[in-house]
Order: sequence, then structure tokens, then C-alpha cells
Amino acid sequence: MGKKNLWTVYSDEQLQELEQLNSGYKTYLDNGKTERECIREAVKMVKEAGYRDLKDVIANGETLKVGDCVYAVCMEKTIALFQIGEEALENGMNILGAHVDSPRIDLKQNPLYENSEFAYLDTHYYGGIKKYQWVTTPLAIHGIVVRKDGSVENIVIGEDDNDPIMMITDILVHLAGEQMQLTAAKVIEGEKLDLLVGNKPLKDEEKDAVKANILALLKEKYNIEEDDFISAELEIVPAGKARDCGLDRSMIAAYGQDDRVCAYTSLIAMLEVKNVKRTTCCLLVDKEEIGSVGATGMQSRFFENVVAEILYAMGECSDIKVRRTLANSKMLSSDVSAAFDPMFEGCFEKKNSAFFGKGIALNKYTGSRGKGGSNDANPEYIAHLRDIMAKNDVQFQTAELGRVDVGGGGTIAYILANYGMEVIDSGVPVLNMHAPWEITSKADVYEAYRGYKAFLVEA
Repeated sequence: MGKKNLWTVYSDEQLQELEQLNSGYKTYLDNGKTERECIREAVKMVKEAGYRDLKDVIANGETLKVGDCVYAVCMEKTIALFQIGEEALENGMNILGAHVDSPRIDLKQNPLYENSEFAYLDTHYYGGIKKYQWVTTPLAIHGIVVRKDGSVENIVIGEDDNDPIMMITDILVHLAGEQMQLTAAKVIEGEKLDLLVGNKPLKDEEKDAVKANILALLKEKYNIEEDDFISAELEIVPAGKARDCGLDRSMIAAYGQDDRVCAYTSLIAMLEVKNVKRTTCCLLVDKEEIGSVGATGMQSRFFENVVAEILYAMGECSDIKVRRTLANSKMLSSDVSAAFDPMFEGCFEKKNSAFFGKGIALNKYTGSRGKGGSNDANPEYIAHLRDIMAKNDVQFQTAELGRVDVGGGGTIAYILANYGMEVIDSGVPVLNMHAPWEITSKADVYEAYRGYKAFLVEA
């Protein structure tokens, strides 16, 4: 549709703002490699912006009024922010919804074992990954361990320059004749994704001495016993910081950009808007990569319950007002789209693909093979969004997730649409999606932020 490359149209002032935004984004990625870490960073940011915990508002018997800003957290993995607008809440909200979980590798509950004087941690991968991409790459451990007494140990190993890193091994090419005949899905199997963590035996230990040494180290540094793994949540993620990508520094390479690129830009947009007419909301959720299930996923009642609490704090709580509030809301399901990759051109239909440097991508529908499992946005709503973007000089593009019958994917959009609200997928195009290192365009990151901000003010 003749969209311009955004790098050719930005002013010097916009380019400076673009770099500032992306610098903050890279820091957010470095500090948030798990969903807990992302929510922890979000809470810091919202508190600095003057948001109050909704629990405290309710506990103190306070009444929410126009201009008040509150947040609610679910199990340290999901957060909902609200700025109370001038209009009655039952007229609906303007909602930005993204997810902060990303594909990764998790430790099993009884993970530590020794084999041939190597110590390993047994794993189970999370979300859709190409398993072969995770071998022979530097890996870090992030998460928490909860002891029987309830005390919590936060764990990050592999990110500091003085930390060791871990790896998953692969067979050398000289002995890989049989392996090379396998399909990509079978080259590395799930039970082969065990993390190599040691080779040094504990002195004077006869049985499983390498494992014993690892346990001794964990006890010394973290006061962790082997059975503490049972109540741990430890995630294996790529080690290393987000980096500028390309000789021109036009892109960002980092882990977890699906969907933290939309989570961050949504959060920043939410924190910057002031004096809104309709109540604004930013919702960052967990478990999207495995179906949005569980207490912290979008399919839980958390969001609905928080909306009820907001109405209660406004002295207006009733079941019908909760229903009206949700049904009358408008939402951008802030999730990434597949960027056109000329190295794999056959997987895309070029007229309906998202391109780097062309702005925020609107996906009218996702799903797969006949739009299965998709939210299919209404044209009236898309026209409304087109008008908002045009008025605010925000460039957008439209896209599908690849060629028909090639594959597909889903987001949280259909879950919010179940309430009867208007929803469309809207996010940043990504190369290498679900790989350990994904790539985005700084221009698209900036344009997504601009688009989200315009939506919150004018939708």
C-alpha cells in the first residue's frame, strides 16, 4: 500500500526520542527475562509514576475518582493498570493488552542428576520452540526457590560477567551422520534438552561426586537443599544483554521480544497519558505461550474481578455494570506479528505481510487454516482505528501470519472478545520469532508506542 520506510520520514527530534525509547526498552529486556521479573520492573515503574496498589485503596475504604491511577498484581506474574477517566466506567475502557511470558526451557521438579561424571539439570520446554536452536548457546538460570519455611531465594546465574554460563550440548558434526538424516523436529528431542552444569567431583565423595559438588555450591551460595527444587520456579533463558543489531544500529536483537516489545511500549504509553476521557487500562498477562491458561493467564477471572473491584471503589459495583464496562470497551491486543523475511519468502504472501520499518502491524485475524481459533476484528472498528492513526500521524500496516495453510498462531484477542468488546491484534513485526534471539526494528518499536498512546487518548 505504498507505506514509507519510517527512517526516511522521522525528524531529528523524533529520531532522538526513538533512541531514548529503545534504550529504555533494552534495559527492560535485560531486567525482565522472566514473567516475574517483567512484572517486578513494571511495578517499580508504575509506583514511580504515582500509581497506587488497588488493594490499599480498598483496604483503606477510599473512593476512586477521575484522574486516579491504580494497579493490581496477580501472583507476581500479571498486572493491570487503570487511569480513571471522565466518562462513566460502564461506558467502557480503552485497553492495551500484552503478555510477558516467552518461550523458554523450565527445570523439572526433580532436576539434578549425574551421568558419566557430568552433572545435569533435567528440563521441560515451555511454549513453541525449535528445540535445535537452544543447543550450544550460552544459557542463564532465572527464577525463584521457595523453601519449606516460605522464605524466597531469587536466582540469577549467568548474566554477570563474572558468572558462569550453562549449555545444552550437541553431537559433533563428525559423528552426526545419523542425526543429519532426521527432520528438524527430531534433531534434538525434548528429553535431550538437559542443562550441563558441572564436571568437578566433590573431594572425598564416592557416589555421584559431581552432583554432590553442585549441591554443596548451591547450599553455600543460596542455602538451597536438593528437595527445594520441588518448590522452585527456575527458567533457562539465553544469557546476555539486548544489543543493537546491524551496522546501522537500526534493529534490536534480544531474547523475549515476543511479546515484551508490546508490553513495554504499552506500559510506557499508559504511564504517559494524562487527563483521559475514557478510563484507560494496560494489562500485562502470563501464560499466553501455552494457551493463556491458569490463574495468571488471560482465561482466568483476574481481570474481570479487578474491574469489579474498581467499580466497587467507585461506589458503583453491580454485576450488570461489570458486564457493561467490559462489553463497551475497546482493546488493542498488543502482540507481535511475523516480519517478512526475504530469506524465507515462500512462507509469506507479500501483499499481506508486515515489513520492518513500516510501522505498527494490525492483524485483522490470526488463527490457522481457515482462521481457526482467531478473533476476526470488525471493519467498523478497523475504520475507527484508521481514523485515530491518521489524526495522530501514526503509520500502520496490515498483515497476516504467513501464507494461507502454511501455519498460524494466536493471541489473547479472542479471550477479551468473549466479553463482547471490540478487539484487534496490533503489534511490532519480529524476525526469528520464538528463537533464543529475536530481532525488531527500532522504528517499529517507536511507532507502536506512538500508536498505543494515540489509541488510549482517542479510542
